[in-house]
Amino acid sequence: MRRELKPKISNAPRIRNALKLYKVTSIITGTFLLLLCLMMVFRYGFGVDIELNGPYGLLYLTPKEMIVGTNLSTIILIVHGWLYVIYLFSDFRLWSLMRWRFGRFLLIALGGVIPLSSFFLEHRIHRDVVAQLAALETPKPVEANH
Repeated sequence: MRRELKPKISNAPRIRNALKLYKVTSIITGTFLLLLCLMMVFRYGFGVDIELNGPYGLLYLTPKEMIVGTNLSTIILIVHGWLYVIYLFSDFRLWSLMRWRFGRFLLIALGGVIPLSSFFLEHRIHRDVVAQLAALETPKPVEANH
């Protein structure tokens, strides 16, 4: 069984920056994933897409074939895809600096594809990283030799 490696104390500032990036990307990616789920309900449940700036107003639910404005549903799909790539980068950066096992990387990566999980994972990962950094930065008591 492989022993869990600890992050290097010299990487503490980089870890804090990676944690900030991870927090932002997980919230934004999670939000777009919820929008994507809503869009899928409209598209496959009701047969309509979200039209932006169409003949009926700013936002309107329109059958895909009848859209003349901008198809906001397609934009949500594309934006979520690219945000997920950035989310994976932030996941990889934090994971590599923290020196965690590969399974943890995969668990965090799932946060961008399972609705609501990025919000819960972000909270848990943030708490774990802060605790590990605090333990790492706490000076060890020096034993006196008599």
